[in-house]
Amino acid sequence: MLLGEYSKSGIFHYFYPGQTSKVTPAPVINMKNKTKTAALLCLCMIFLGTVYSCKKAKGTDKELFDMATETGGFTWYKNSDILLDKSSGSGHPQPFLRTRYNAIAATQLDADGKVIPGSLFPEGSLVVKELINNSSAVDRYAILYKNASSHDADANGWVWGYINADGIVAEPASNQGAACISCHLQDEHIDYMLMNKYFP
Repeated sequence: MLLGEYSKSGIFHYFYPGQTSKVTPAPVINMKNKTKTAALLCLCMIFLGTVYSCKKAKGTDKELFDMATETGGFTWYKNSDILLDKSSGSGHPQPFLRTRYNAIAATQLDADGKVIPGSLFPEGSLVVKELINNSSAVDRYAILYKNASSHDADANGWVWGYINADGIVAEPASNQGAACISCHLQDEHIDYMLMNKYFP
């Protein structure tokens, strides 16, 4: 018959009656440490879940993400959804892109689907640049939404979104395009738009 007892250190030892030495099997089962380890793992999971949920799109970012992932009613740049190679002036890491305009923004496109030179996009314009990875899947959305009344709008009335395809925010709208504006102010931009410059 196998017997057992806990030592003062909380380790459980097994032994047979009449056995002079007690055997501790491998791995050593220490109930106190096991409970502490389980509690620590639980706290880590809660922490990681909180961090993950904090980066998920909320508020303005969620609104932008929802508009960007709704693909109906858009016009593609140059009337084509073909994937374009990343331009030499792009600050995005993804190798391909394509850009679409909602019905309001599309009023500033000519018959060939290019932005009319000198245009200022009207309120309600939504421009979505799909940044595509090597697997030809959308990796991230770069979004410009003309909504001057938004507390996240920049001085020109644009709200900037930079959100991964899984809804994780890469750059919050509350930053008002701080990481993006300098690139979008290159020579020949049209109200921040650079498609004509790099894809004439």
